[in-house]
Amino acid sequence: MAFSIRVSAFSLPGSERIPAPLRRLSSILAALFLLGSLLAALFAPRLAPHDFARQSLSNRLQPPGRRHPLGTDEFGRDVASRLLFGARVSLTVALTVEAVELLFGLTLGMLAGLRGGRLDQFVMRITDLMFAFPDILLAILITGVLGKSLFNVFLALALVGWPGMVRLVRAQTLALRGKEFVEAARAAGASELRILLRHILPNLLGPVLVAATVGMGAIVLAESTLSFLGLGIQEPQPSWGSMINQAWKLRRSDPMLTVYPAALLALTIMAFNFLGDGLRDWLDPRSRSL
Repeated sequence: MAFSIRVSAFSLPGSERIPAPLRRLSSILAALFLLGSLLAALFAPRLAPHDFARQSLSNRLQPPGRRHPLGTDEFGRDVASRLLFGARVSLTVALTVEAVELLFGLTLGMLAGLRGGRLDQFVMRITDLMFAFPDILLAILITGVLGKSLFNVFLALALVGWPGMVRLVRAQTLALRGKEFVEAARAAGASELRILLRHILPNLLGPVLVAATVGMGAIVLAESTLSFLGLGIQEPQPSWGSMINQAWKLRRSDPMLTVYPAALLALTIMAFNFLGDGLRDWLDPRSRSL
């Protein structure tokens, strides 16, 4: 399971060949799916039919039924409950890591792009250094050295992901700082902070939001990858990646134990991608005119 959470573009390749009505419909369905997933994760303690960590070896590998809607795993734990709490972990990691990336990306990217000079060179050399390491290996190294915990997963994914956001914001800032409205504000005596907040930031939020939305799907995959490898969320806390890992050895006798978390993982990643594509169309006047 490979992943990449570094932001290099804010449009999905080949999406322009999809008819506009179909793109809009897919983005609306994706938004509804993500909203439903967020609500399900938020109210997981109320929605879960059983305690996700409760084991009952006498009920192991039960088929779906009234008591266990999706059956039980090899330890007799309710699969539906574990999927709900796994969604809570994945979405919490995605939102938190993306918030950290946006904080660093917007701050360092705008300052480096607007000021230039030594600050720009310093920030770019740091990002070049980070890009020299494969992201999956760097995330594995960080979690392996610091230990297996939810906080270290946050830290590892944020450290791997922020350089891409900085590069994107810097590139957008470089394109905007030479515009007439920025030069006019500078000539009128506006401070650097005012130029950043009133003129640069509003005009780069579009591509940044699109990139952040697509990036959250990659973060979900990254967290699941680390958990699949045993370096992410630890038992008894469920994660879709760890559930796939545990069910893999039962893929022949009970394949649905693998299908459930894998399907939710795939649908969530696709939903973030489709939503990002829809946001790009909505924020781009040229796309809205089609």
